[in-house]
Amino acid sequence: MAYLGTLALILLATLVLSHFSLQIGIPAVIGELLAGILFGPAVLDWLHPSTMITEFSEIGVVLLMFIAGLESDLTLLKKYFRPGVLVAVIGVIVPVVTIFAFAELWGFSFVAAAFLGITYAATSVSISVEVLKELNALDSKSGATILGAAVVDDILTVIILSVAVSVFGTGSATSTAPLWLTLLEEVAYFGLIFLVVKWLAPFVMHMAERLLPSSSVTIGSLLLCLGMAYLADLFGLSAVIGAFFAGVAVSETKYRAEVDKALESIGYAVFIPVFFVSIGMNMRLDSIGRDFWFIVIMTVLALLTKWIGCGAGAKLSGMSWHEANIIGAGMVSRGEMALIVAQIGFDANLLHRDFYSSVIIVIILTTLIAPFMLKDALNRHRALEEKA
Repeated sequence: MAYLGTLALILLATLVLSHFSLQIGIPAVIGELLAGILFGPAVLDWLHPSTMITEFSEIGVVLLMFIAGLESDLTLLKKYFRPGVLVAVIGVIVPVVTIFAFAELWGFSFVAAAFLGITYAATSVSISVEVLKELNALDSKSGATILGAAVVDDILTVIILSVAVSVFGTGSATSTAPLWLTLLEEVAYFGLIFLVVKWLAPFVMHMAERLLPSSSVTIGSLLLCLGMAYLADLFGLSAVIGAFFAGVAVSETKYRAEVDKALESIGYAVFIPVFFVSIGMNMRLDSIGRDFWFIVIMTVLALLTKWIGCGAGAKLSGMSWHEANIIGAGMVSRGEMALIVAQIGFDANLLHRDFYSSVIIVIILTTLIAPFMLKDALNRHRALEEKA
């Protein structure tokens, strides 16, 4: 039962490092990411990738996004979904084009350069959700736009990735469904989301309340969360999309506060810390010396292209400069989404083995820097509002 010791170490490390992070005024998630780097293969090598860590981290991100949906305002999400589309589209185009051009200049082949651009087009909003929750900005104009844009960004990335793998891939990841079928499945899934929000969630929660076990309402909400996440994955989308909309569906019922309290206890006690640690554990230091300038330039480009691209989309949709800054910063983190895309590309021989570690390092660096950018943008906006 060695995994019990591993879990105890992860919980202790995240608890202590999160405490010190908050004490010096930085987001708690930074401490959890640093725990993965410090105790993982990059430094002490006490924690190693395992089935337990992988499974717990996948449940963790699903619960995190379910809680984000639970604490979101559906009216706000509807209102700012259109700006979110513009933010996502420009936020995908700018990184793909810019990083593709840089990679070609660096000597990458056309296919490898294009895939590198696709990798950094992905956004992982889970890190931003944590910072937005911590600063009570999740249920705001900027927060709603970031969440809406993240959903569209995920769909665009899946479609572009499907095309790239099916056209250019030669490895084990090339057995993908035809593009028209992928699109049809995604449309069908969003039709299912409408049914869940409108009818299924209220019915499931009402029936759960009538059952005798004391945790029946919490279990009913988990059935919706895990079921929607599973179906999203089955339909070719990210599981976090399903979990997020399951949370939105439950938030429209009278059980919102009860479920939020229960799920936060479950998620933040075990699964969510393991998720953030697992991202930090992907950091490797073996290629830093060899590819130092590539890592530096790629990190700068990855940060600026998403920040500027998404910020420009927000500004074009009518947001203020400060709101555009928040939205741009909120979309910078690549996290688990980019890690998944990079792994798929590696399996399909679209990403060269020599640069794989460096690409992962850049993803981790953007994930570490993004919370600082978002917190600074939110604090600047609040200072301006207080001054006004």
